[in-house]
Amino acid sequence: MTTHVTIIGAGLGGLTLARVLHVHGIPSTVYEAEPSPAARSQGGLLDIHENNGQLALAEAGLTDEFRGLILPGRQAMRVLDPEGTVLHESPDDGAGGRPEVQRGELREVLLDSLPADTVRWGHKVSGARSLGEGRHEVTFADGGTVVTGLLVGADGAWSRVRPLLSAATPAYIGKSVVDTYLFDADTRHPAAAKTVGGGMMIATGPVPELEIFAHRERGGTLHAYVGLPRPQEWFAAIDFTDSAAATARIAAEFAGWAPELLALLTECDVPPVLRPLYTLPTGHRWGRVPGVTLLGDAAHLAPPNGEGANLAMLDGAELGKAIAAHPDAIETALAAYERDMFPRSAEAASSGGLDGIEEFRVPDVPAGSPTGR
Repeated sequence: MTTHVTIIGAGLGGLTLARVLHVHGIPSTVYEAEPSPAARSQGGLLDIHENNGQLALAEAGLTDEFRGLILPGRQAMRVLDPEGTVLHESPDDGAGGRPEVQRGELREVLLDSLPADTVRWGHKVSGARSLGEGRHEVTFADGGTVVTGLLVGADGAWSRVRPLLSAATPAYIGKSVVDTYLFDADTRHPAAAKTVGGGMMIATGPVPELEIFAHRERGGTLHAYVGLPRPQEWFAAIDFTDSAAATARIAAEFAGWAPELLALLTECDVPPVLRPLYTLPTGHRWGRVPGVTLLGDAAHLAPPNGEGANLAMLDGAELGKAIAAHPDAIETALAAYERDMFPRSAEAASSGGLDGIEEFRVPDVPAGSPTGR
């Protein structure tokens, strides 16, 4: 194979693709907008599923490294009502097929598995254009360019590669999440820590989609997510640069909820971060365009349902396998990958789930904090 693979985006999907290609002796370069691996936190816990994420890591030859990251007990779950009454509780008996790991730690494993010069940091893509005959030129914000015969957009919801294939753009789903962190919770926030328990906590009220989720992460950190079904204009009226005022405004929507639940918002140790939720059309697909394809959220962004990161990794692994199986017939490889990826992602988007809060990467948690890299 003479074509060098150019991957845009050093998230879990793009890195899995680079790793599987490396395992098969195929060179690639990953261009990432972030200036360094430690530029920001990579978010909270991820449950890695047997039917997709774990398969991808096996293809990458990283199963043992993955197992070394698993946090015992984090598959425990409890469901509460707004008064704080436990409606359902299930322990983590170690038999579940979705063990939890820190997203940032998993990314480190993938980065460490690649040759040192694979990822080019500080390369923010401003656009891409076709040069014909399957070749494309990628332009970076600093004016630099790269020309490639195989371009993969692994650059998330607002992909700069997607317009080469599709006119689809993400649409707001009518709901946003505000997420927060509480550090050293057992000592500093004991009521909230007791309420969350040892794994995941879900509290939902009578108003549809008004909810509070939380995870217990490594080192006694609680990562909470507060979901509100409100238009974007409602959130735009809140000044999130004023943390106290923003927190009070969001908390007012949960009037009457138990104080230990509201503490996950009102006692937060970092400024609350607003995360609007977007989606691409379910079943989003495109016609075959020579020399370019997409994976992960760039291809099939959906509301968080616990599948996004797992699907992105499986996309990366399956694309890498297809390229390795057809190194001298790239279009055959891309067509085979897309043929399987389209229905797989559409099915996952329609499945839903309660653990999708862990899909978020939160850029505002400083590196060096208990959840930072």
